[in-house]
Amino acid sequence: MFLEPHFKGQRSGWIEVVCGSMFSGKTEELIRRLKRARIANQKVQIFKPAKDIRYDAVDVVSHDDNAVNAQPVSAASDILQYCEDVNVIGIDEAQFFGDDLPGVCEKLALRGVRIIVAGLDMDFKGRPFGPMPALLAVAEYITKVHAICPHCGNLATHSYRLSEEQDTVVLGEKDKYEPRCRICYSMGNMLDLKVQ
Repeated sequence: MFLEPHFKGQRSGWIEVVCGSMFSGKTEELIRRLKRARIANQKVQIFKPAKDIRYDAVDVVSHDDNAVNAQPVSAASDILQYCEDVNVIGIDEAQFFGDDLPGVCEKLALRGVRIIVAGLDMDFKGRPFGPMPALLAVAEYITKVHAICPHCGNLATHSYRLSEEQDTVVLGEKDKYEPRCRICYSMGNMLDLKVQ
């Protein structure tokens, strides 16, 4: 595909990804960046998966109760309907979208839009989650944030599921997940038995 060269004054778009485990501050960082864009008088639009209603059906809400209004969408392709005359787009819980999300983000970046995406990089089994690997591959900027392992105090990189459910997508908070470092994650439920 041939692209026209950038002309003087033409905006350049890019993709930023904020990733990490549960409770690592991904949404908090997304909200912080979007607030700064608004302070700079940029037109901002935020999206979240329609199925994520843990804290609110519409707002993107961090674990620290910071919130911004968002547009819930069922599919990544729906994002394109709401992006007229927008400078910055925020997308939360990116792992819940389909494999078309990276293509949607690239299309918007080619239009000169800054896209900030936040999501889990690994599922509860420690495997790459949904479209996140592809997003990490095409992003210009990547920030990996960390939680703290409640068992040893080291940096947590994994989301350990406390419930017995085996579906990849199980919405939940501290009742179903906790952040763990690599070693405590690999010890699995042996740590749960020690706590009792």
